Amino acid sequence: MPYFRELPNISHASLLPKRSRNDERLVVKNIFRRAIMRQDIFDSITSFDYYDIEDNMRPDTVARVIYNDPDLDWIVLIANNITNVRDQWPLSNNDLHEMMLDKYGSYEALENIHHYETTGIFDEDNRTILPKGLEVDGDFQFQYYSNNSTITTNPVVPFTNYQYESKKNDAKRKIVLLKPTLVGVVVSDLRNMMKYKKTSSYINRNLKESYNPRISGV
Repeated sequence: MPYFRELPNISHASLLPKRSRNDERLVVKNIFRRAIMRQDIFDSITSFDYYDIEDNMRPDTVARVIYNDPDLDWIVLIANNITNVRDQWPLSNNDLHEMMLDKYGSYEALENIHHYETTGIFDEDNRTILPKGLEVDGDFQFQYYSNNSTITTNPVVPFTNYQYESKKNDAKRKIVLLKPTLVGVVVSDLRNMMKYKKTSSYINRNLKESYNPRISGV
């Protein structure tokens, strides 16, 4: 089901310079109408499966693999609150490589230190004393008590620009996907959500008109 086909229409005052009348209108898709997933489905962890996006996969290719329909890519996006695919979807390895070179300027610059992270400290029972992956200064020191003595350590590792960008991109690969058995419910909800309610601008369930300042004079 193509998402944009389901968007309702809006009768908008024509802005074309060659319009013949002040009340001339154009019927266009209402791109400001946005689908959201029903809250009881969205809040239920049993409604979703975890998924790792492979290299070069787009939302439509994920939808084809999981739902056998690339037009259901919008379900992949709304399940993960993705509103900007360019920034929120993982880059392919080639695109990531090009982005890093464009951003940092050279291969040498990719090996410069971006920040430092904690390595993690655990006690003899494998309980966490200091979590792994906290961003800290390079000279960060940590004290803890173990075996009747106080230990002072510098539990940090450097992260290069290359590692930082790779880690950030890899984090985008981990998404959740709506279970196929619930797709019909979400599609039905979308169609109901896209219908207009009766207001002063209402024409029918799939069409309303916008304000025309040329007619009112305001």
